[in-house]
Amino acid sequence: MTTETTPWTEESAGRAVGLLAAAGGLVVSPTKVGYIIMTSDGVGLDRKFEAKVRRRDKPGVVLVTSLDQLRTIAQLDPEIESLYQRCWDEDVLLGCILPWTEAGLALLPDDEVRELAMDRRGTSCFVVKFGRPSEEIATALWRDHGRFSFASSANPSGEGNRGVVAGVGERILDRADLVVEADAFVASNQPDATVETRYEQGVMVSMVDEAGALVPRQEGRRQVAPAPTLIRRGLAVDRIMSLLAETFPSWDYRHGQYY
Repeated sequence: MTTETTPWTEESAGRAVGLLAAAGGLVVSPTKVGYIIMTSDGVGLDRKFEAKVRRRDKPGVVLVTSLDQLRTIAQLDPEIESLYQRCWDEDVLLGCILPWTEAGLALLPDDEVRELAMDRRGTSCFVVKFGRPSEEIATALWRDHGRFSFASSANPSGEGNRGVVAGVGERILDRADLVVEADAFVASNQPDATVETRYEQGVMVSMVDEAGALVPRQEGRRQVAPAPTLIRRGLAVDRIMSLLAETFPSWDYRHGQYY
């Protein structure tokens, strides 16, 4: 491996922010469920796809640094916002498939981001509470530079995220500009899990219909369809299913029904 690997510190987080604020920056950083590749523009997204050998029609996620930012860039309704608020307050990792707002689209840095950061319906997965190391980087990048953080798991496409730098894979490690290491932080989020039982990803819930529009508000009514659909299980899935049941009279479970 030729890319520098450095432990997670205030200094290394600052270096990561500087690299991501520059054109095409690509950083490997730790989260609650393993390592991710972070970038902030079209050139960086293109580098990410090449590093992962990933199909370009499979977008990554948008790392959200505050609920105020989420309200600005993603279309919400009171029920969806309530779910995010509960997860935010409880420090629960959650990603929801949502359409962008016009204000959010206007903030995208280039046309390549529009192509690679969302699917054919114009939706993306907006993720909160993904883990302090990467949260610090994403927050500073947004606060100080007005730049989004786009991410995908730091492992070859189709292979599991092993939760350690050594498991990221030589191709990705060679292509990144910096690797921020925090294996102990990743392990601390699932201290009783084994390699076989640990969650390698966060829960993903689709809040849109087949055309990419928000599902209808339920307002306490039963049998409303289409409904929120849990399309990927992961860390804290039991808690998120409980919160879904408290928020929505009807919701669906379709693990593997990726957008």
